[in-house]
Amino acid sequence: MVRGRRSGDTKRQVILFILCICVSQSGAETLRYSLPEEMERDSFVANIAKDLGVPLSQLAARKARVVSGGNEQLFRLNQNTGILTARESLDREEICPQSDTCTLVFKIFFENPLQLIRGEVEVRDVNDNSPVFPEKEMVLEILETASPGSRFPLESAQDKDVGINGLQNYSLEPNPHFSLAIGTAKDGVKYLELVLQSQLDREEKGELNLLLTATDGGSPPRSGTAQVRIVVLDANDNIPVFERETYEVRLAENSPLEQLVVRVTAADPDEGSNGEVRYAFTQTPERSRQLFQLNPTTGEIRVAGKLDFEEAKSHKMVVKATDGAGLSAHCKVQVEVLDVNDNAPEIALTSLTASIAEDAPPRTVVALFSVRDRDSGDNGRTECSIDGDLPFSLTPTFDNYYELRTSAALDRERTAEYNITITATDWGTKRLSSQEIIFVQISDVNDNAPTFTQEVYTMSVAENNSPMLRIGSVKATDDDTGENARVNYALVRQEGKEQPEISVNAENGDVYILRPLDYEKVRAFEVTVRAADGGSPPLSAQAVLRVLVRDENDNAPVLLHPPPDSSAAGELVPRWAPSGYLVAKVVAVDADAGQNAWLSYELAKATEPALFRVGLHSGEVRTARAVTERDAARQKLIVLVRDRGQPPRSATATLAVALVDDFSDAFHQLGHDPAGGQLPQVAEEEMLTTYLIASLCCVSSLFVLSVLVLTANTFCKTRVRADLPPASPSCYGDGDFASSGMGVGSTGTLSPAYRYEMCLTSGSGRSEFQFLRPLFPCFPAGLPPGPGEHIGQKSVIRLSHLLVWDSVGTPWRVSEDTSSTSQ
Repeated sequence: MVRGRRSGDTKRQVILFILCICVSQSGAETLRYSLPEEMERDSFVANIAKDLGVPLSQLAARKARVVSGGNEQLFRLNQNTGILTARESLDREEICPQSDTCTLVFKIFFENPLQLIRGEVEVRDVNDNSPVFPEKEMVLEILETASPGSRFPLESAQDKDVGINGLQNYSLEPNPHFSLAIGTAKDGVKYLELVLQSQLDREEKGELNLLLTATDGGSPPRSGTAQVRIVVLDANDNIPVFERETYEVRLAENSPLEQLVVRVTAADPDEGSNGEVRYAFTQTPERSRQLFQLNPTTGEIRVAGKLDFEEAKSHKMVVKATDGAGLSAHCKVQVEVLDVNDNAPEIALTSLTASIAEDAPPRTVVALFSVRDRDSGDNGRTECSIDGDLPFSLTPTFDNYYELRTSAALDRERTAEYNITITATDWGTKRLSSQEIIFVQISDVNDNAPTFTQEVYTMSVAENNSPMLRIGSVKATDDDTGENARVNYALVRQEGKEQPEISVNAENGDVYILRPLDYEKVRAFEVTVRAADGGSPPLSAQAVLRVLVRDENDNAPVLLHPPPDSSAAGELVPRWAPSGYLVAKVVAVDADAGQNAWLSYELAKATEPALFRVGLHSGEVRTARAVTERDAARQKLIVLVRDRGQPPRSATATLAVALVDDFSDAFHQLGHDPAGGQLPQVAEEEMLTTYLIASLCCVSSLFVLSVLVLTANTFCKTRVRADLPPASPSCYGDGDFASSGMGVGSTGTLSPAYRYEMCLTSGSGRSEFQFLRPLFPCFPAGLPPGPGEHIGQKSVIRLSHLLVWDSVGTPWRVSEDTSSTSQ
């Protein structure tokens, strides 16, 4: 039920709003009411809600109120009941003193949506005033020689009521000499004259007192009385005579005091006191008596007060001329007040929207006001304008009402408030104007996204930093205000990517590293930072935050050659080696970067320091001089590898160098030196060598067998090669014969990219390295040893052949016959 009622109210409101717009564009309808005067305070005038068909709930919702035409608010509208009442008791005679009809204009003003409805209340006259004579006693001096039919003007009574309640009739108490004559002037004003019916006789009766009664037409009627005292005078056969019966004068309302208006003149041919004429006002309203002054001797009428065209446009006066004998005559003086442009336009603000959103569409109503000029004609015709080039315009509606509307799009970021000066100017010869300043504030709308001060922020942090370390801040500004300008910062999370250990303060944009970083793992990373305002919906912007990790010297050099886990690396140097002979190369790396990874090599300790030198940056160990016979056969070198960090870090490499005449001596020296104390180790290594040689022989045998089978099948399937007795070679791989942990198969003077294998045969104690073409592995008959064959531990070995495989597996063969090398 409530929802249905609200729907009906909404429809009724929309229909009423459309009707109001149509009415306002067609001249607007007028509500008319009548009300008797002198009603009590808060008297009922009308049911506005009922007459307009507006639900009571809409009166308060649309902020309905009543606005009277003048400065004083005479009516009150109750928004809860829709009843229009009078604020005070209305006195028609006070509100409309010089008007037969009294109509009060008011306007019903609705906001949201804007609507104006004109209303009129006619204040009906009530017979609350009795006729009143200007004087309680009127004295007439009449010559006894006055002929019957003579007329003598009497002061008329005044009744503030109008219409039927106004003055209707006069009556005179019965008497034998006078009767009452009532006439009506051209302007509708009744005048009263006393008519002589019979000859007076002063000696019979020198004074008559008559009661004059004025009666209105009210129900019940009201009346007022005045005493007419008639003094009978001796004969005076001439009465004053005015030059004109009516004097008409036009006078500007700004006439100064004491300005001559007109001079009335009456002549009396009598002599003496009977010919002396004196002037006085009669039958003249009190307000006219205040504005004009009559000289009783000269008949000059001068300005005595400030004339106001807006108060009264004309004044009518009656001047009586009386001679010394009491005879009198009357003339009329009509003063027409001319309008002067002495009133500036008045601006009355009816409604004002103090704040308007910056996204308000053009022609949005901001204020409603009216302009009134009390002057008339062109002096009262007005026009309105707005000072300055502002995005506002004035639209006239009706009844001198104007709407202040927006004329263009508003932008609070450009102008947050406007002081609008409205100037109203009349069309008088000397134009008068007035101004009204309207203050309009533009409310913010979230139409500006935050803006970062930089598109890319670059910050750096040293590795191994402390947790929650602040490394900088990002900053974004928003041209809006209030909540729309409150910026919050956040990291943009990317799905599928690990979130970096970084945080941004949502309030001030400070950037923090949450955990220690490792330069060797992460050298730089980028994240996206979003700045969003607090508007609805929020607007946002993004910037790139690039974090660079600075390296710290937290890694010591790492030895690649010789391996750090070996007790010592063995190298062979012939005794005929000259100065600069390459003995070995120490290779090390540093996980740091830059200066922290710059390595230098130096010889820290040596058996004979003068025999060897180390390249500072290359790590090459070379002979510093030629080797002599006096040099010890076994040399031990310690090479120090140091970086250039602060503080520097270092590592050491130990090299064992054997000075040999030839390589067979190297075997005896390194593998069979009883003084070395390494016999158990050599035996163990020989066993390992045996296993390796056996494996190699098996693989070689399979390869040779495959080749022979293929050859035999190709050339002659019936031919079979006779098996040869197996040889007893001993093959040593890298580091097979060693002394004090030094392996013969180490890099030595050859490139570390090669891998050496030596095949030694028995029968010779000495041999030289010579290179042969790579044919097959170095077995005497080209066949591997048979199963179960092995080389004894105490066999006499002769180094006759050497096969060398490079890093890609291509064999090189060395023989005694030639020194050339082929692949």
